[in-house]
Amino acid sequence: MDIISYFRLADYWRFMEADRLTHQFKQNSCFDEIVDCYYFDKELKSLLFSAIQSIEVAMRAKVIKHFTPQFGAFWFMQPEYAANESFFSSNLEHIRTEINRSREDYITEHFKKYSSPDLPPVWKTLEVVSFGTLSKLYSNFHDATAKHHVAREFGLNHHKFLRSWMEMLSVLRNYCAHHARVWNRHFPIKPQMPVRMPNAWITNMSFPSESLYPQLCCIAYWLNSIYPNNSFSTDIKTLFYKHTRVNAHLMGFPNCWEEERLWI
Repeated sequence: MDIISYFRLADYWRFMEADRLTHQFKQNSCFDEIVDCYYFDKELKSLLFSAIQSIEVAMRAKVIKHFTPQFGAFWFMQPEYAANESFFSSNLEHIRTEINRSREDYITEHFKKYSSPDLPPVWKTLEVVSFGTLSKLYSNFHDATAKHHVAREFGLNHHKFLRSWMEMLSVLRNYCAHHARVWNRHFPIKPQMPVRMPNAWITNMSFPSESLYPQLCCIAYWLNSIYPNNSFSTDIKTLFYKHTRVNAHLMGFPNCWEEERLWI
């Protein structure tokens, strides 16, 4: 196990400690279980990163589709379309930084042809900015109707849910991208969980709101609206079958979660 450092594994054995100060382990603790949790987490992050990529691409396309015809190619540069002017200025500064950092061919070719305005139109710009910036742009957009149209594309009845899910996904994406643990973690951003949904959803809401499980539910639902025949639910179940030592309850999974319509 000299390919994994001590402190990389340390968070995976916390739940086995009988005493956090002395680091004494509970009886019958097993090192193989710690390693299994680590590899489960590693494979889970790969699944999540692929799912998040699909959601990101779809989100960019839908925001462009529903915002641009009515508000123009440069709505993200116009303060009158922002709900909060301070947030608008901060978002625009982030966009300029991300565009200047980009080496995408379509960005460099754009600046060879055009010098004004100082940013490319939205259909180029939104493909370059981070998902966190996209989330903030959506959240701060002033027109609720346009945001509703985007939310309904993903089977959500209100844009407040999509805004919440985007914020959640932005944080989760960063954990995955930086190889941080997502198994048995308490997350700072908790997605809003509607009780009723137009499409297959969950009925059992008895889970810790700061756990991973509600985030996985959101991702599964989101993906189903984009790719109805996706394998995310099956892949999650397969991962548990492969890593039988992993305790799903430590991630907030309730009893009989796999029987929910969302996961069938």
